[in-house]
Amino acid sequence: MTSQNDPNRKASFERFGRKLDEQFGDAAQRLEQESDRMIRYLNDEVVPAIRGKSTKALRTAAEQLQKLAEYMDRQRSG
Repeated sequence: MTSQNDPNRKASFERFGRKLDEQFGDAAQRLEQESDRMIRYLNDEVVPAIRGKSTKALRTAAEQLQKLAEYMDRQRSG
């Protein structure tokens, strides 16, 4: 009998395959959970913060443009 046909070797390989399959399945499930958690974090924390800072930046820019327009008006009439 050759070592390739050895039932113990086949059983060992099958156990290894099942163990590996279980580990990959667990890893895939953890990756999916972590990606869901990351998406929730981005949607709940990051996006609102960016939007809030964006509106603040637009308001600041609008104020500066208003000041520039007033300065230009004064220069033209003075």
